[in-house]
Amino acid sequence: MTIKKSPKLALALDNISERERIATLIGATSQWIQVYKIGLEQFVRFGPPILDLVRSAGKEIFLDLKLHDIPNTVAKAVHSAVDLGVEYLTIHTLGGSAMMKAAVAAKNEHPLAVTAIIGVTLLTSIGEGALRRELAVDLSPEIYVRKLAQLAVKSEINGIVCSAADLSAVTPVLPAGFEVITPGIRPAGSDVHDQKRVATPGQAAQDGATVLVIGRAVTGADNPGHAAESIFNDVNS
Repeated sequence: MTIKKSPKLALALDNISERERIATLIGATSQWIQVYKIGLEQFVRFGPPILDLVRSAGKEIFLDLKLHDIPNTVAKAVHSAVDLGVEYLTIHTLGGSAMMKAAVAAKNEHPLAVTAIIGVTLLTSIGEGALRRELAVDLSPEIYVRKLAQLAVKSEINGIVCSAADLSAVTPVLPAGFEVITPGIRPAGSDVHDQKRVATPGQAAQDGATVLVIGRAVTGADNPGHAAESIFNDVNS
């Protein structure tokens, strides 16, 4: 019998503009959190030194920059990120196969690189209406994400970012060991804020996510450590 491994918990440190507050959150939650996500806002505001707060806590770094540019530019950015020693780095699958393959090639030039190249599929803020009306994609989100996931697999990147709502449609087409990072994780009854396609931690874990990204449910809680512990217990129950 195969025993299903519990997903890692990643805490998104978005919407926090004080370095001291970031340090405090890491200290309060590190018993329960395995990965900390540094997004575009924090990386632009603080630069690479902000990663030291995560590294000094002995935790994994998820550098969520969602790179999307011509292949050569993305390859150079991947070189720089690999030099920083981050465990996860995001690019956009919408950049196409050539861009994703360039990212993989850049990573592979560092034989000892620990960085997993992760492809963002469809942002959790985009629902079916926006996908059809604004992006002119005449597919359901689930089918669209599955097509992007299959392109990511063919391009030999290490994983994808996938909404919890799309997991059941996507995970059957993914190879073993492929990372599936799922944002939009909300404990039952909590505010979904600006995200359209969300799920509880337990649901996402059951549906095949390997990393669950939690944000304001913890960072906005009166007691972040207690909130992180509750989510950890939910996932591992």
